[in-house]
Amino acid sequence: MTGGMDGVTVVVTGATSGMGRAMARDLVGRGADVIVVGRDARRVRRTADELGGHRVVGRYEADLSRHAEVRGLAVALAADGHRVDVLVNNAGAAFDRYALTPDGVERTHALNLHAPVLLSHALAANGVLVPEARVITMSSFMEKQGRVAPTDPDVRGTSWAGRRWSQNRVYATSKLLALLAMNGFSRSAPGLRVYNADPGMVRTGFTGTAGGAMALVAPLTRLFARTVEEGVATPLMLATSRPAPAAGDGYFASSRPATPSRTARDAALAELVHRRTAEAVGITP
Repeated sequence: MTGGMDGVTVVVTGATSGMGRAMARDLVGRGADVIVVGRDARRVRRTADELGGHRVVGRYEADLSRHAEVRGLAVALAADGHRVDVLVNNAGAAFDRYALTPDGVERTHALNLHAPVLLSHALAANGVLVPEARVITMSSFMEKQGRVAPTDPDVRGTSWAGRRWSQNRVYATSKLLALLAMNGFSRSAPGLRVYNADPGMVRTGFTGTAGGAMALVAPLTRLFARTVEEGVATPLMLATSRPAPAAGDGYFASSRPATPSRTARDAALAELVHRRTAEAVGITP
């Protein structure tokens, strides 16, 4: 362990399974006050109860693929008086077919891109995030397979309508867009420490339950994948290290600074993707 976390409040989205649950459990063990966020109320209650004790200081149900529920979560956290030192944007998905959310956004983009941008902005704006809070968004090595139009990035994912669906490409692109958007966010939020954490390929059941091509190759990829404990090492390092790691380019893998794709390092594109995403979720960057 890096050290005690007494007095530190951490929000973990997607905390009811996989890496989110593992991170929440580890943080509780270190003495942090943890706020559990999940889509299913029953699983949120069960996870909070299993973590036990007084260290779980909040439990919230929210479908983060919907803008209204992301905003509602931010409002609820403020109304309940929480002051958050670390936000872990962990919730994510890779859907096996094209479909839109009520906001008119392709679902993978809604959860992997819109949710972390909107939640991070909302909690910074309403004062829930303390000065110099850490914002950690789960990234992926697959971002290197993503494709983004440099002058007209599709931040809604709607260009996939009518095209042959590629689950891997859509997921990779959503992760590339999120990496760009959060790098843009970091420039608009001086004082906050903004990180992107690549856990590597992890045996969490994520690919097996995603359906589509990912489910088909899941038995093979599990042979080479990291354990959940190995996967959460990087985001936990970013959440717990004292002093806070220098953000640098904002991308970390294997618990150290790493280099993402060339596209992800394009500062002008990061500004554009951040602005377009902020506009899509209804906020002023």
